[in-house]
Amino acid sequence: MSVAGDRYGSERGGFGETVKIIVQALILALIVRTFLFQPFTIPSGSMKDTLLVGDYLFVSKYAYGYSRYSLPFSPDIFSGRIWAEPPTRGDVAVFKLPRDPSVDYIKRVIGLPGDKIQMIDGVLQINGTPVPKVKIDDYVTTDEFGETRVARYRETLPNGVSYEVLDLDPHSFSDNTPVFEVPAGHYFMMGDNRDNSTDSRVLGAVGYVPFENFVGRAEIVFFSVKEGEPAWQFWRWPWTVRFDRIFKLI
Repeated sequence: MSVAGDRYGSERGGFGETVKIIVQALILALIVRTFLFQPFTIPSGSMKDTLLVGDYLFVSKYAYGYSRYSLPFSPDIFSGRIWAEPPTRGDVAVFKLPRDPSVDYIKRVIGLPGDKIQMIDGVLQINGTPVPKVKIDDYVTTDEFGETRVARYRETLPNGVSYEVLDLDPHSFSDNTPVFEVPAGHYFMMGDNRDNSTDSRVLGAVGYVPFENFVGRAEIVFFSVKEGEPAWQFWRWPWTVRFDRIFKLI
């Protein structure tokens, strides 16, 4: 009787330990996701070729401090930010869409509070000064219809941050804009795929982004699959995973 009782107690203790470990792991994961890093996936091509459809990335929640939008379900328990650290020009950041905070957007920080931003003939202007834009090799994609080439440039912001932008149409409506004056406490966000990005240039859709709406800064691509390929089909990974993008810093 005692042996059987000991074995039952051992099994029950083992099950209890397993449950405790699972609960601890879930709590740890919740803490990491809420306060440190949150995973996101890229559903559109507005940030090509910095970010591609099918990229999975980590966003640092602590980079800009914490607002209500840093927490799951964005509870309205406080306003503004705590431990605030303003975004740097050139950061790639996730933010809540001002007109619909249930939607996450990811763009590049171009304009800071008080800046005047304008596009003239496809050249970005910050406070009346053109941002250097140098032509580099074309961005090339291949699909069942053949090869597609898109003009690609390297842009360098006043603080030295450099990145690549695409120009699908040299005469698009977004290549010439009025002057946008960024209000205090707000930021001007743009996609790197300039002619295929709904961003702060469209005031009715995105417009100026309040600092409070920032979720975090994009840091690293931790996984990537080809566009249109489901990530959960692990048996296809040898052919669908873009291994050259894994652990790519942003």
